[in-house]
Amino acid sequence: MGDYLVVGVHSDAEIEKHKGPTVMKEDERYTAVAACKWVDHVVPNAPYFTSLEVMDSYACDFCVHGDDITTLCDGTDCYQAVKDAGRYRECKRTQGISTTELVGRMLLMTRDHHKRKSSIASVNNEDLSTFSSSPSKQSPETKISHFLPTSRKIVQFSEGKEPNPGDKVIYVDGTFDLFHVGHIEFLKRAKALGDYLLVGVHDDQTVNAIKGSNYPLMNLHERVLSVLACRYVDEVIIGAPYSVDNNVLSKVYKVDVVAHGNTPSLPDITNKDPYEIPKEKGIYVEIENPSAELTTAGIINRIIKHRIRYEERQARKNEKSKLEEEKLKQN
Repeated sequence: MGDYLVVGVHSDAEIEKHKGPTVMKEDERYTAVAACKWVDHVVPNAPYFTSLEVMDSYACDFCVHGDDITTLCDGTDCYQAVKDAGRYRECKRTQGISTTELVGRMLLMTRDHHKRKSSIASVNNEDLSTFSSSPSKQSPETKISHFLPTSRKIVQFSEGKEPNPGDKVIYVDGTFDLFHVGHIEFLKRAKALGDYLLVGVHDDQTVNAIKGSNYPLMNLHERVLSVLACRYVDEVIIGAPYSVDNNVLSKVYKVDVVAHGNTPSLPDITNKDPYEIPKEKGIYVEIENPSAELTTAGIINRIIKHRIRYEERQARKNEKSKLEEEKLKQN
């Protein structure tokens, strides 16, 4: 829609006031947006109501938002001022992808959510609205993984960039589930080891077999697009083998270094070290993990804690209402 993209990211306090508690902390969200390859500038602590003064201070011609309605806690349209000034543009929201959708998957944690569409009536969007809201809030139930990728969508995300002669090619692989700033920092450190970063993303069945019945929460194509959107990544192998073999090391590009985090990796289905071949070739290096706290499991734990706190608050409210009703009856 333009030439230079400025992205305002709200603080935790602003979001909680107008929408509800966040899953990711503000510093994590600032870093995640900055790592998106289409973003030129990030504005931290952006006001929830977008004013013309804010836009002018960053020399923005117009403001863009999805086709879902966003309001302040008092019901005011967050973009009314820029709409009135004729400086508002709208883009169609991607169906099947939202914070609400992902939170629903974490709460359900079904074995086959990445294989087919499932619906569980017991967890509905009214429950999920305590975390965020979306156009699907009117739907009576939460559907799982309805994102349908196309070749055009993948091309939109791909750079189509080849390594130059003499470039040092780095290979890393993983699940990259619930793509977060821990992944981003790891990929940034991996890219610093060379010139061209090739990333292998394991398929759903492989991840499920290695990590257990609850994973992955995002399907293969969602995870691939998340990785491709990262500015440090040059190319992705879709459905890369869990064990790094000679095909990975030479068939796509000649890999000079295979990098992995300095945490133990799970053995493959034959109980072998997945990095055995690159270790034998002397091209394996370890990268210090950026954070032991921020992991996919850690994010899921945050959601569960949010849910427990919400249920406790609701229980207290219900108990208070019952006591008040009993007092009224007595009077």
